[in-house]
Amino acid sequence: MAKSVEEKVEEIFKKQLDGYKIKHYTKTESINPSIDNALKNSVSKSGGSGNNYPDIRVLIETSSMRRIPVMIEVKGTKNKLIKYAKGGTDIELVTKWATDSKPDAKNPHKAGDDNYSTIRDYAVNGAIHYANAILDGKGYDEVIAIGVNGYIVSDGSIEVELDAFYVSEKNSRMPKRIAAYKNLAFLKQSNVDNLAEELDKLVLSEKEKEALAKKVEATLEEKIKAIHQSLYDNERFKNYLTTNEKLYLFTGLIMAGLSTEGLAPIVMPDFKGNDDKEDNDSTIITKRIKAFLKKKKCSEDKIRMIAGLLNPVFEKEALWKPINGESSVKELYRQVKDDIIPCLESNLHLDFTGKIFNSLNDWVSIDNDQQNDVVLTPRYVTAFMAHLARTDKDSFVWDMAMGSAGFLVSAMDIMIKDAQSKMKDKDELEAKIRNIKENQLLGIEILGNIYLLAVLNMILMGDGSSNMINDDSFKYNGNFPANVFLLNPPYSAPGKGFNFVEKALGQMANGYACILIQENAGSGQGDVYTKKILEKNTLLASIHMPDKLFTGKSSVQTAIYLFKVARPHEEDDIVTFVDFSFDGYGRQNRKKSTQEVNLKDIDNAAERYAEVEAIVLGKKPKTNYYTEKNGLVIKDCISLNGNDWTFNQHKNVNTLPTEEDFKSAVNNYLAWKVSSILRGEEFDD
Repeated sequence: MAKSVEEKVEEIFKKQLDGYKIKHYTKTESINPSIDNALKNSVSKSGGSGNNYPDIRVLIETSSMRRIPVMIEVKGTKNKLIKYAKGGTDIELVTKWATDSKPDAKNPHKAGDDNYSTIRDYAVNGAIHYANAILDGKGYDEVIAIGVNGYIVSDGSIEVELDAFYVSEKNSRMPKRIAAYKNLAFLKQSNVDNLAEELDKLVLSEKEKEALAKKVEATLEEKIKAIHQSLYDNERFKNYLTTNEKLYLFTGLIMAGLSTEGLAPIVMPDFKGNDDKEDNDSTIITKRIKAFLKKKKCSEDKIRMIAGLLNPVFEKEALWKPINGESSVKELYRQVKDDIIPCLESNLHLDFTGKIFNSLNDWVSIDNDQQNDVVLTPRYVTAFMAHLARTDKDSFVWDMAMGSAGFLVSAMDIMIKDAQSKMKDKDELEAKIRNIKENQLLGIEILGNIYLLAVLNMILMGDGSSNMINDDSFKYNGNFPANVFLLNPPYSAPGKGFNFVEKALGQMANGYACILIQENAGSGQGDVYTKKILEKNTLLASIHMPDKLFTGKSSVQTAIYLFKVARPHEEDDIVTFVDFSFDGYGRQNRKKSTQEVNLKDIDNAAERYAEVEAIVLGKKPKTNYYTEKNGLVIKDCISLNGNDWTFNQHKNVNTLPTEEDFKSAVNNYLAWKVSSILRGEEFDD
């Protein structure tokens, strides 16, 4: 192994900083308490507790008093500047050991344990680890991570290399490369304002956001299942908590761990292990939840309703009763705080609580779900449907059976992005986004356990859930000016859920409705509702969806039906039918796999969804997977009876045999007869 010249490399760059008159700090020098404590309290670069010691630290300051910490990590061996994860795009940080260590290993480990070798051995990777530690401390929301490396070349001199990355909360901590500079001159005071301008330009592309979203979803599901496994294996909880109670437990612990303005989250020293029914580790959680909801401006009625669901769970003695001074709720909170909260505190608009719900549902059926009615729609489908319904910044979107609010989350994301692309005035944009969150979304859910998840979902999106209603949808007679209706109804309801559609569309003056429903509801099994819907609304499109859309939960065949509201369907109206049975995704049963394995893009899924969206919206597609020529798109009329809405009912099947069919039949017959003769079988002419 080549001899490391790390100390010499460090001296080279310290002299650069001195020459540029940039104040810098060594491993043990203090910058300020915020950075010091963040590095001290984070997991060390070798794992476990212990301080983090970046080789060189700098704190730059712009002319507008914007302060940005700079963490510099030094290595002194060739090929130790940076290591990318498999695939070559993501920077590798903490990984998992694939196998157990040897019995005589200096640092023994088990398969599945965290592997810190990459952040310990590579300069950029280690610097990014330190950057994340500072972000964890909440004192700063942006950090520059610099890796420098050097090695001896043939003439005996030291060749140095440097790479710099920007790590920020605005980019959900995905490192964005600044540049591979030749030296540290870009940190000079005269260059700092220009550097800050360059940092502001480093934002995630839509492709990066989608990749990050999938990564976070997969991590979240993995962590939830690990916590649930620990609950399942714990003898104190086995057969003790129902699935609903586990939902409430997760939700409460998350609310207690989230940061919000003016209210710090619970930290581990807050737990005292008191053995008292009125003052214990669980009461610390429930008091914090109430304070959290008040800070989020939830109504008193909503707070009482949530407390009525959560408090009975946290009052269970098995949670708060200390054993050797430690309560189970403290350990569960530690797992949620370390593993779940980081996934939730991002700028990604995802149906996180739907992921929690589905992960728990992998184990046992959710209470109230004997009829498979509680099926949460995948995020990529909710976004697809919101686009089909022409959602934009001025839409008023509602869902009468909102589940965990997945449709509303996707719609809100689209609305905010549309506002950001069209509004340039910062104050006007902020006011618009606030109005979108508080006034332009409405959800109704009758099941209390699912409603609780919807409230949490919208709180995570930055809203006080002001328009989330826990009630029977058919009792709602408000004045919400809806012009976008999104729904995946309970299929056991009248008309397989079309009763919800007929009710909602009757309350809308204009706009569009996009429904994911059991497909045969449109082929005569939708009762009287489908015919009544056509009397006032136009069916624009019918999309036959993949048969394994809800793999592991429900096996019903579904379709998406798109309507133009308040315009009666006429006999000669053309409806677009699409066979979307293959959407580019491969699916496996969730109970046997993680999210990463369960849903895989095996054939350009994103492009396929974009193409179908373009076809339905009357735009020019960029690809041609689905065309009238290949029979996957049909444009046809329907009857006004509401019983011929499915793709297969309009598919032309040509039963007249061709010459090729005849040749194939003769060939098959002759091949069979020859093989039979060779076996010695006899035939009568």
